Amino acid sequence: DPDMPFVPSIPEDQFILVEEGDPAVIPCRTSDPEAQVTLVNSLDKSVHALYDTKQGFIGNFPAGSYTCKTMVKGVEFKSDEFLIYIIRATSQLPVEIEALKTVYKTGETIVVTCVVFDNEVVNLQWNYPGKVKEKGLIKLDDIKVPSQKLVYTLTIPEASVKDSGDYECTARHATKEVKENKKVAIIVHDKGFVHLEPQFSPLEAVNLHEVKNFVVDVQ
Repeated sequence: DPDMPFVPSIPEDQFILVEEGDPAVIPCRTSDPEAQVTLVNSLDKSVHALYDTKQGFIGNFPAGSYTCKTMVKGVEFKSDEFLIYIIRATSQLPVEIEALKTVYKTGETIVVTCVVFDNEVVNLQWNYPGKVKEKGLIKLDDIKVPSQKLVYTLTIPEASVKDSGDYECTARHATKEVKENKKVAIIVHDKGFVHLEPQFSPLEAVNLHEVKNFVVDVQ
């Protein structure tokens, strides 16, 4: 098609996630398999790479913006812009789950943290008793120094007995069929179950060198 020398691309194809060191495909394909295609970067400088008419340009590209060019009867045409993102990822998916404490009482705030190490892009899902009611608040901190880690924090305000149960996070690799899940059991009591009754006044006086006992009843 001389009026459409580049096959239209869908938006999902224009954002290319590549792991460090892996080759990428910039999918600018032509409707004429004999067309001469040039790849340029954001500075409009030519980039040398292998071109496959059925796939596009293949190679190890730095992160950035790329566009393809071709000529039809002396007229230059440009493809859509393609954006390459280089992500840090390992073949393994180290995940840890942490809870400040595992026993709460009604009205307290539950906090559970799931940490993913050495991977910049993952899909993480939480499963917990209050998920159906969307009771949890989720925050993500992307920490890069001194090492890469994604810290997902789940907070349940005003906990009730119904919030007792397993809190599980499942992380899925961005580019590989790898997943890892961890869970922790949380118990919420209706009320505090330890009662302290001191057998002394709020303020007590003691003579120098005197030995005095302070007694507390614990139920």
